[in-house]
Amino acid sequence: MGERVSTAGDRVERHSAVRRRRAPVSWRRTARRAGMWALIGAITVLFTYLALRDVRYGDTWSALRHSNYWWLIPAVAVLAVHIAMRAFRWQIVFKEGRRPGFGPISKATLVGYLFNCILPARAGEAARILALKQYAGTSYSETTATVVVERVFDVLSLLVILFVMAPWLPHVSWLRSAEFLALGLAIVLACLIAVIARYGERPILWGMRPLTRLRFFDRDRVEQMAANVVHGLESLRNVRHGLVVFAVTTMSWLVLGVCFWLLMIGFHLHLSVLAGVLVTVAIGLSFIVPAPPAGVGLFEAAGLAALSSYGIAKSHALAYVLVLHVTNVLPLIIAGLVVLGLDARRTRRTLATA
Repeated sequence: MGERVSTAGDRVERHSAVRRRRAPVSWRRTARRAGMWALIGAITVLFTYLALRDVRYGDTWSALRHSNYWWLIPAVAVLAVHIAMRAFRWQIVFKEGRRPGFGPISKATLVGYLFNCILPARAGEAARILALKQYAGTSYSETTATVVVERVFDVLSLLVILFVMAPWLPHVSWLRSAEFLALGLAIVLACLIAVIARYGERPILWGMRPLTRLRFFDRDRVEQMAANVVHGLESLRNVRHGLVVFAVTTMSWLVLGVCFWLLMIGFHLHLSVLAGVLVTVAIGLSFIVPAPPAGVGLFEAAGLAALSSYGIAKSHALAYVLVLHVTNVLPLIIAGLVVLGLDARRTRRTLATA
C-alpha cells in the first residue's frame, strides 16, 4: 500500500515538473506572439499616418467621384494574367520531374493570397504550403524552400527593374536605399549559391540536425527533409533554371505594372506605363517588412511615395491608391473563398458517397 502511495506521489511530482517546464515555454510563445502583433500594429499605425498626413479629404472624395471606373475591367483582367504567371512561376521553381500540376499550384496560390489578405505577417505563405501538400502531396520542406526562393527572385527582380528604368524616371528619393538593399541581397545570394554548389545538402543537414532531438524526427527523416530542401533550391544551383525563373518573375511584375497603369488612366493621372511599374516596384519592396493584413497602410504609403516622384497631389494620388488596393485585394479574397468553398463541397460529396 505504501508503494502505491509513493508511486502516485511520484506521478504527481513528475506531472508538476512537466507543467513547470512547459510554463516558461508557453510564456515565451505568448510573449513572441504579443511582440509580433505589437510590431505589426506599430507598422500599420506608422504607415497609415504617413499615408493620411496632409491629405485634403475633400479633394480625395472629388477624385473618387470623377474617376472612370470602366478602366477597372481591363485592370482586373490583366491582374488575372499576373496571378496566373505567379502560379506558373511557382511551378517552374520546383525541380523538373518533381513539379506539381498547374491546377494544384493555382489553387494553392489563391489560398495563399486569401490568407495574406486576412492575416498579418504574410501568413498566406504558410497557408499555401499546407494547401499544396493537400492538393499535390509535395513535401513541406521542399515547398518551403521554393517559397523562400520565390521571395529572393521577387526582390532581386524588382531591384533590377528599378535600376534599368532609373534613367527614364523622375527623381526617386529612395533609390539609394534600394542600391544598398541590392548590394546586400547580391552578397547573401552569392554566398548561398557558393555554399550549396560546394557542399550540396551537408550545410542544410547540419542546420537541421537539432531536429533529431525531437521524438518524431529520426535521422533518416531529417536527411530526407534536407534532400527535399536542396531540391527546392534547384533554381539557385542551376544557372539556366535560375535565369528562366528570373525572366518569368520579371515579366509577372511588368504585367502587374500594366495593371496599375490602366487604373491610372481611369483616374486621369496622365502618366506613362513606367509610372505603373514604379508603383509596382515601390509596393513590392515595401512588403519586405512584416506586413499587416492585406498590407493596410503599408500599401498606401508605398504607392503615394512612388507617385510623389511625379508631383501628383497627395489627395488625388490617395484616391487612386485606395481603389488600387481594393482592386488588388477583393478579387483575391473572392477567388480564394471560391477555391475553399469548392474543396469543402467536394469533401462533403466524397464523405456522402463513402
